[in-house]
Amino acid sequence: MNTERIILGIDPGTNNMGMGILKIQGSKINVLAMDVLKLSKLTNHELKLKKIFESTLRVIDSYNPDELAIESPFYGKNVQSMLKLGRAQGVAIAAALYRDIPVFEYSPRKIKQSITGKGSASKEQLAALVVKLLSLKNIPEYLDATDALGVALCHYFQRNTSNKSENKTYSGWKSFASKNPGRVKN
Repeated sequence: MNTERIILGIDPGTNNMGMGILKIQGSKINVLAMDVLKLSKLTNHELKLKKIFESTLRVIDSYNPDELAIESPFYGKNVQSMLKLGRAQGVAIAAALYRDIPVFEYSPRKIKQSITGKGSASKEQLAALVVKLLSLKNIPEYLDATDALGVALCHYFQRNTSNKSENKTYSGWKSFASKNPGRVKN
């Protein structure tokens, strides 16, 4: 079965937001695009959020992704930074949901573990492996772009290597009951 799907990966940020788009055909992975949305010149936080929403919608409308994979905010030393990052992530998620695209969230540690085998890998280590895995010519100037491709790759790896019993979907209670007769009493 040679199914095709497009994954949009986002590394949210309020100064730089990375976006990467992968096209999956069977087991072949191609990079359709990667970019960094530079927001540091905008001084108003609300304008940054508006720009994130509009840019995410524009990318969605241009590439028609089947799924959005996004990095979850992490707690650093500065609570205000985490709140701003969470807002940026929420706006990108809202744009995807506005276009009825399913959203999948991964922690920074999970992404690094999935790509490098080490959850504490540096951004540079992640970038080097993403470049190698996707046969890119070089590491881009802004690592937010390779971080975004890393999020999309992590999603691809998680969806394709997860245990089938953990990856079940059901269309309703009847569907669940019919697929799990030993777990449901009549």
